Amino acid sequence: MSVQELFVGAARKCLSVGRKSLSVPQSLDLAAQVSAVSVGLKPALLYDSNGAGAAQVQHYLSSLQSLQLVSESLLTLDLDGNSLVVNAGAVRSTLEQVLHGDSVAVVDVRHSLDGPAVSDARRRELGSAAEGLLTLLEGFQRRGEAEKPLRVGEECEEWNLCTVFGVLLGFPVTYWFDQAESFENCLSMTPLMVVTASATWEAAGARHRCCLYSFSVPAALQEETQTELENWKLRLRERFEQQNVLKDLSISQSTVTLPSVCL
Repeated sequence: MSVQELFVGAARKCLSVGRKSLSVPQSLDLAAQVSAVSVGLKPALLYDSNGAGAAQVQHYLSSLQSLQLVSESLLTLDLDGNSLVVNAGAVRSTLEQVLHGDSVAVVDVRHSLDGPAVSDARRRELGSAAEGLLTLLEGFQRRGEAEKPLRVGEECEEWNLCTVFGVLLGFPVTYWFDQAESFENCLSMTPLMVVTASATWEAAGARHRCCLYSFSVPAALQEETQTELENWKLRLRERFEQQNVLKDLSISQSTVTLPSVCL
């Protein structure tokens, strides 16, 4: 079987929900995304292809690892019921950068604000969540339980998961809102600069174009977040040059204004 067929077979076998399996295009896109996490182009991937649970995602990863298609450093993180495919080394590095530097800008988008604003106070709060996640990850690896998902439940009750997901997915800018106040935000009709990074996954001659990153930054805050954005682009290009699984990196920007934005 070709590499492409092995990836598709593993997805259709391990990630079925009821009688419904992932389609071939879905399986190929997942393969490209997981391969990108495996080589460290992104620290993690939020699994949302269908309703498969964390145990199924881990079964899929274990199958790929047994076929030597992806790195042994991949594991499944079950974060309050949300399944993420995680590169343990890349996530650890990302969390350490949050703790020791200014790698991520946190934008306060509470519904009660007149407009979004970069918040150093929220970045310090994020450091507490990053420290907690780092401790959980290191303890999990020490116990040698990589064949099981790392489940984080009550430990993350005080975290803003929108903010944490942005960090885990490798975004240089992430959003924060007061969950106790409202899950709404102040981004309605606010011009947003959408940054997209895509590449071509090549496996046994097959070529599949996939989106590696897609995130937004309020256009009015572009100057305030420029350092984080430029550093992110530089690090992504450096990591891209260190691997040969994906080709033809493209980073683009566009501006959108939407009547409502769901985070």
